[in-house]
Amino acid sequence: MPAENPIRVYIVDDHEVVRRGVASLLATDPELEVVGQSGSATVALREILQLRPDIAVLDANLSDGTGVDICREMRSVDPDIKALILTTYDDPDAISAAILAGASGYVLKKIEGNSLLNGIKLVAGGHSLIDPAVANRVVEQMEMQRKSLDVICELTPQQRKIFFLIAEGMTNRQIAERLYLAEKTVKNHVTGLLSRLGLQHRTQAALLAVRLRGADGSTSAGSAGSAGSAGSSGTSLGSPAPDRRVG
Repeated sequence: MPAENPIRVYIVDDHEVVRRGVASLLATDPELEVVGQSGSATVALREILQLRPDIAVLDANLSDGTGVDICREMRSVDPDIKALILTTYDDPDAISAAILAGASGYVLKKIEGNSLLNGIKLVAGGHSLIDPAVANRVVEQMEMQRKSLDVICELTPQQRKIFFLIAEGMTNRQIAERLYLAEKTVKNHVTGLLSRLGLQHRTQAALLAVRLRGADGSTSAGSAGSAGSAGSSGTSLGSPAPDRRVG
């Protein structure tokens, strides 16, 4: 017998067999009601905002978008709609993105049927299905990025250029040639930059630059001269264009 106020669920998965399988599973539980389903991110977002389900079960990767994108967009309009990301891969970066987008859960498709049913109920009830340890790592990573971004914005335009050239894998000699500096000058800059950022080697600088670019949506890795403008505005983290100033 159906529940008086079942949890209303919308399912998004671009694999029809998977989508129908999840819908059939949910149909076995009287406390759950499937109000819609789609294999398209565009269609799903439109219908979710029309139907306003209690929870959307979202495939992480779709042919025209991602579950994380849908989660972010729908919750920006209606934060009462909960999101559960259902995926094939246990990807730390994807989990971080899901948390930042406001998802309440992130589970693998290999999950057992009863566990998925219970998980949907938990998320709909305001609980989280994300490992607290994972969530803590995401928060710590964000704090580290914020501190690193503060340091980058305090650098001179020349220092910022050198940082992003390090991140591109250039050697001290290549950076010196690009910026028309003495190699010894570049070496001194590199040593100071790594120390100031709390890094031990150049590979860490490359990884940091990638993360900072990801945190700044306006950044373009190939935008000429943006490092120079960053020195005046403190907002752009783009790659440098060469100049002839001697540091």
